[in-house]
Amino acid sequence: MVARIKNGLANSSITALLGPRQCGKTWLATPFASCPENHFDLHKLLDRARLEDSNFRVLDGLEGVVVIDEAQDKPELFLKLRVLADRPQSQTRFLLTGSASPGLVKGVSESLAGRVRLLPLSGFNVGEVSWENRQKLWLRGGFPRSYLHEIEEESLNWRLDYIEQFLRRDLPLLAETHMTDEQRRRLLQLIAHKHGQYWNHSEAAEIISVSYKTIQRHIEILKGAYILRELPPFHANLQKRLRKAPKLYLRDSGLLHALLLIQEHSKLSAHPALGPSWEGFCIEQIVNLTGAREQECFTWSVQSGPEVDLVLTTRNGLFGFECKASDAPRLTNSMITAVKDLELTKLYVIYPGEIDYSLGDRIDVVGFNNLPQILPLP
Repeated sequence: MVARIKNGLANSSITALLGPRQCGKTWLATPFASCPENHFDLHKLLDRARLEDSNFRVLDGLEGVVVIDEAQDKPELFLKLRVLADRPQSQTRFLLTGSASPGLVKGVSESLAGRVRLLPLSGFNVGEVSWENRQKLWLRGGFPRSYLHEIEEESLNWRLDYIEQFLRRDLPLLAETHMTDEQRRRLLQLIAHKHGQYWNHSEAAEIISVSYKTIQRHIEILKGAYILRELPPFHANLQKRLRKAPKLYLRDSGLLHALLLIQEHSKLSAHPALGPSWEGFCIEQIVNLTGAREQECFTWSVQSGPEVDLVLTTRNGLFGFECKASDAPRLTNSMITAVKDLELTKLYVIYPGEIDYSLGDRIDVVGFNNLPQILPLP
């Protein structure tokens, strides 16, 4: 992620680091400020006063990299940044951090369109915590306070508190609907149990006793808050009946395990969610490590059976990823059909083992720790 931030600052006047609360945005961004005067945390009264008392003119004379934390708290700031970004031959760069909110989305889309590089952040990825800590990252997730806690039980308690605060404080403000706290809690629980499965708004609405539009609104908000990842179906020109429903995943495996009350690997290994949990974890790591944009990520499934967990569109063709929690994945008809029908450049089968091996033409099994050998994709 540090490399992507540097690339954003080198090629764009404004770079925005976006992600859920407590995922490490401030920790990543702060060192980029050229000097202490170039750092503004809008959760601090002093920094807010520095901007407000000067009507943002304090930004005019700053040089180098200027870091503004929690930019969503000052939507009017975006108009000023547009002016600063358009100054001819200016070398000043602005690095913003923000959690998803209507003000942030509106400010970026309306005021900074064409001037900002957007970088999503979901917490630690496996490349940042070392590959040897894969199991810990999978169980606890990437939120720094969850991952770094010395006590397993307290890591789980932190995630449960995070979920409760998000349900009671953030989600009602973002969604602006009349769902009760209990209904929102049931929605997250349902998402956890449907993790990695095909999602149906109408089915969820019936279970929770709310309207279709209410479920649709909450799913969109959870996606915008970087809590959920939606993989839309990849449509190919085939004479086959393709599934049209998207797949939903909780982006952070630690939040998934907290919602399912899974605290230890021994419990996870015996839980029905083992396969979907591994699938979601692998997909999140692959997307992060490749730097793939959301519009480049899909799932693919034929109603008669064949499917691919993740399809990435690249300039060098389509790459498929199947994520198997088994010890020794074997060749299946589904894999053969996917490679043929989608004309995949390569289908990688990712599993928890150590040894890589081939299953045939354009189908390779790759141990999770060996992902650096194939990523980023060509």
